[in-house]
Amino acid sequence: MNDNDTKRLSRLTAILTQLQTKRLLTATELAAKFSVSVRTIYRDIRALEQAGVPIITEDGKGYTLIDGYRIPPVMFTEAQANALIAAEQLVLKNKDASFVRDYSEALEKIKAVLKYNIKEKVNLLAERTRFDQNISRERNSNNLSDLQFALTNFCLAKIAYTNEQNKTTERLIEPFALLSTDNWLLIAYCRLRKEFRFFRLDRIKKLEVFTEKFEPHRMTLQEYFDKYH
Repeated sequence: MNDNDTKRLSRLTAILTQLQTKRLLTATELAAKFSVSVRTIYRDIRALEQAGVPIITEDGKGYTLIDGYRIPPVMFTEAQANALIAAEQLVLKNKDASFVRDYSEALEKIKAVLKYNIKEKVNLLAERTRFDQNISRERNSNNLSDLQFALTNFCLAKIAYTNEQNKTTERLIEPFALLSTDNWLLIAYCRLRKEFRFFRLDRIKKLEVFTEKFEPHRMTLQEYFDKYH
């Protein structure tokens, strides 16, 4: 096997991983990612199809895989997948570029084996979680996993929240995003105040996640900051 064959095999494997990680990919996106021509991607897709990979071509949209096609036997629960996404955001703060690259590539392979519904949720969580430098390492909250679940499943939640004046109120909230600074912060739409509010997780004294859903807020985290700050 010559060097070109080795590169192509590596690229075919990487394309398959990408298709398993994301819902829909265009030939242009794949060509840019692997620094090859769109024509080369067309040939690669045909090669994967000939090898028995169930690729669906959606005209004008791109390529996707038949739902359920994934690499066994690794399986993750939703909470485990969410934990991996949170860890990825922390790793991205590392100053060593090779460590970040290797972890990101490993995580892409892990994402590739997730069931479609969990994959969609972890992608949403990755978009709605932001880390600044976390100076305090003290564990002062037990609600992160439940809030991640509420955020990605658009579940209403009720919290007993104590403010800076030590006054506790009950709030019905629609979780939107999570931020890590010195403390974990939740951005949520508060139905009591009828606006988005920040809530420190260490001040949430009680949390109840309901099965009742709320209408998703159709904006990214950056769009939220642009609009409200």
